[in-house]
Amino acid sequence: MKEKELKFLISQGEGYNIEFKENVSSIDKDIVAFANSSGGRIFLGISDKGEVRGINITNRLKSQIIDLARNCDPTIKVNLESLKYEGKSVLVVNVPEGEDKPYQCRHGFFLRVGSNSQKLKRDEILNFILEVNKRTFDTLINREFDFERDFDNEKFSKYLEMAGISPVLNAKEMLASLGVFKNGKATNACVLLFAKNPQKFFPQSVYTAVVYRDKEGTEVIKREEISGSLFEIVRKVMDFVRFYTKVAYKFTGKPRREEIYEYPLEAIREAVINSVMHKYYPESGHNNLLAIYPDRIEIENYWIKPKGFVLGKTKFRRNPLIVDLFLRIGLGEKIGSGIARMQKICKKENAPEPEINALERYFYITFKQSSEYLRLAKKELVFGEGSEKSSEKILLLMKKKKTITAREIASILGISQRAVEKHIANLKKKKLIKRVGPDKGGYWEVLESR
Repeated sequence: MKEKELKFLISQGEGYNIEFKENVSSIDKDIVAFANSSGGRIFLGISDKGEVRGINITNRLKSQIIDLARNCDPTIKVNLESLKYEGKSVLVVNVPEGEDKPYQCRHGFFLRVGSNSQKLKRDEILNFILEVNKRTFDTLINREFDFERDFDNEKFSKYLEMAGISPVLNAKEMLASLGVFKNGKATNACVLLFAKNPQKFFPQSVYTAVVYRDKEGTEVIKREEISGSLFEIVRKVMDFVRFYTKVAYKFTGKPRREEIYEYPLEAIREAVINSVMHKYYPESGHNNLLAIYPDRIEIENYWIKPKGFVLGKTKFRRNPLIVDLFLRIGLGEKIGSGIARMQKICKKENAPEPEINALERYFYITFKQSSEYLRLAKKELVFGEGSEKSSEKILLLMKKKKTITAREIASILGISQRAVEKHIANLKKKKLIKRVGPDKGGYWEVLESR
């Protein structure tokens, strides 16, 4: 390993296949965790904050590490590598993925979960043994992916910027260090996150978003098939939610009024993130779905329920590489805490806790309108006539469909046609839009001066 590569690894921080340790204390936990997962590297002489402090590399130290690995059950063969970084010694412990899982050390059974070595409880150990011979979908090599043709360097560069990682190596080396590029080939995780067109390889990664006029879901107002990388899908789904949900205004006596959204958007975002991170992608016949009804938002995620699963307690590794890359840019929470976080957000925003139904093949989560929003809605403080929020949405609708009619806009936004016409007249007056051609057969043009 070159010093330049180590510099990159330090900049990206600990992750699913990278662990920093100042000394050998409890190193056998991490050795077992990597062997039970997809393998990894332990860097001795570096603090968990990425500070290179160095370590005195002696034959005794090397023997101690090899003995700890040998005393695991079954024995784990590790490879040691010494290197220098800015004049300080660092010892790298390379741990391969185990071929005889599960492994344990004197402290118990451990598994790599995100950037942590997580001790497994009894039921989790039993579940792990049942699943042990199955490679997770996201770690598998995708042999149809052509790096030169299909890789999107712009997406990857944007990801590195969001993660605060300096691009000190070439793209393939950095992808390999992140664990998504192995033996010169891209993994499925790499395809879903950094391909120019991920849906070319996995059409089931499309996210369906729909708005219903009625509570039964029989009359569709709007439907979109949202595509792109998993990061882009989360953003686009949330844009859809913000566009098609309402907001009420709370007047506090301050110059700026407070906006109270119909639903706890931060909690919904957490649920959307979890739905793309933990989806069962090998099944090609199901898209994830977000449905907006007049009184609720429901998210449907296709998954395979883990044996012995207990809601809010069981930790499972459906797509560990994908989870790790999401966590690096601050999206999502550590495995097992997502539901608790959603509940906490809902409580803070005075909204009902999400209703969760975990079936064998589908995972449903339903969000209800917040109590504060409903209280304000009764006072008719929800956006409507005269609201700039409606004007913004009308402009967006005109950008998406130039031939859209006032009647169609009224139907989508749930306000009167007369209110839409007032907004259109106001937008014309402000020279934000203009009508090209006659009322019938013409189209709207949203002016660039906006």
